Amino acid sequence: MSQFNSPLVTPDAQLDLRGTPCPINFVRTKLRLEQMSPGSLLEVWLDPGEPIEQVPDSLTMEGYSIEQIEDRTGFFAIRVRCPAVANTDL
Repeated sequence: MSQFNSPLVTPDAQLDLRGTPCPINFVRTKLRLEQMSPGSLLEVWLDPGEPIEQVPDSLTMEGYSIEQIEDRTGFFAIRVRCPAVANTDL
């Protein structure tokens, strides 16, 4: 399972939310994550400014693991891991 921490792991899905305002980009990311299998990896493309400042923090508060934030040319790519099991004990 150490491969999950490697930036070379190919994400299971990708979501391009460049040009999508807050909080719609967070809502779309969360909806996509809810459709994915436990333990899968989603790469999300976000604009600089409010999206990259707000979306990762909001996802963390919802129990998702941010594995990587990469500054690319003109946008950011974040990799979010779905929880392996449902958080029913909280």
